[in-house]
Amino acid sequence: MGSDRSQPRTKRSYGSGSISVRGDAYYGRWRWPDGRQVQRRLGAVRQPGSRDGLTKSQAEARLRKLMAEEAAPAITDRMTVEQAGRHLIRHLEGLGRKRSTTEGYESYLRIHLVPYFGERELSRIGREDVEAFVSSCRRSNQSVKSTQNYLGLLHGIFDFAMRRGWASANPCKLVDRPSQQRTDPDIHFLDQTEIDALVAAVPEDDLGRVERVMYLTAAMTGMRQDELLALRWSDVDWTARRVRVRRNFVRGEFGTPKSKRSSRSVPLADVLGGELDRLFQASVYKADGDLVFAHPHTGKPIDRSKLLKRHKAALRRAAVRDVRFHDLRHTFGTRMAAAGVPMRTLQEWMGHRDFATTLIYADYAPSAHEADLVDAAFSRLGPSSGPNLSETESNSAA
Repeated sequence: MGSDRSQPRTKRSYGSGSISVRGDAYYGRWRWPDGRQVQRRLGAVRQPGSRDGLTKSQAEARLRKLMAEEAAPAITDRMTVEQAGRHLIRHLEGLGRKRSTTEGYESYLRIHLVPYFGERELSRIGREDVEAFVSSCRRSNQSVKSTQNYLGLLHGIFDFAMRRGWASANPCKLVDRPSQQRTDPDIHFLDQTEIDALVAAVPEDDLGRVERVMYLTAAMTGMRQDELLALRWSDVDWTARRVRVRRNFVRGEFGTPKSKRSSRSVPLADVLGGELDRLFQASVYKADGDLVFAHPHTGKPIDRSKLLKRHKAALRRAAVRDVRFHDLRHTFGTRMAAAGVPMRTLQEWMGHRDFATTLIYADYAPSAHEADLVDAAFSRLGPSSGPNLSETESNSAA
């Protein structure tokens, strides 16, 4: 145990906080003038002879920095959108919210909410101000989905502020959300000939050997790109002929799939099983915990931007439609629907949280009898059995 641990909590002047050691970490504690007490983990204690962790002076410096960053107004009705937003994000981090989620919120707050609302206090923001913000987003060509995301965070900030006593009302509750207009109702996907052409157009290099099987896996399992990047050999069950989806790789961090339904297993076709087996035999990284689609030289996840650039280049060489990587997932959905897979089963395979999302593939599902029913309903109107136009006109004239 280091020397810092035997020392009592450091006595500091009022308002400057205190530092203590619990387990292997420094913790800082302080009070705001309104009486609220705050405690934060500062970092691991540096062990003797190690360069990792914090010294006591570094812990004190981090405490001062945190106190400055989290400085709350003495009068809570002076809390701004930025201040309340940063408190909310730290609160969500403490609850274990995914880093990709909190980083997204930080981006919305920094780039969109703070520049618009500035130093305006929460108490001075009303329904008209929020509606003006929504209009501003639409004028600056922000998509409906993005505008909904910004408004959703602002709504959450006000709700959080109300629970903390920093605001008395949430003006976002009085504002209508912009509606999502579908400008392109068509699903984009590749047919079998195009898939073959894409795979054949992948470069014959070490990375291409991995990409080729990744494209096939996306098209034949419907897995998302972040799920493919996190797939490990232990998730591939050749005996049961299943691929189990248990994690994803987002913003440089491994995590769990986006929803409970996203954690699933999908059938492993023999063709794809053979390709995965050949990739396994050629790979340097074969341990159960190694990545299936690892970078061939590092064993780490392939850089997403590089992967997308090479995907676009392969599409151009193959002279097929310019589709997104995500459209390989749509390729799986449309082909499974066309093969007669029930929509509920397809929902499970694709990991859709809402059944309505799966129904976008319903138009591709075959029906052996529906066309016959329409034929039967209109059979008397056929040219061989119904009256011709001249007879109808004659009867009408009579």
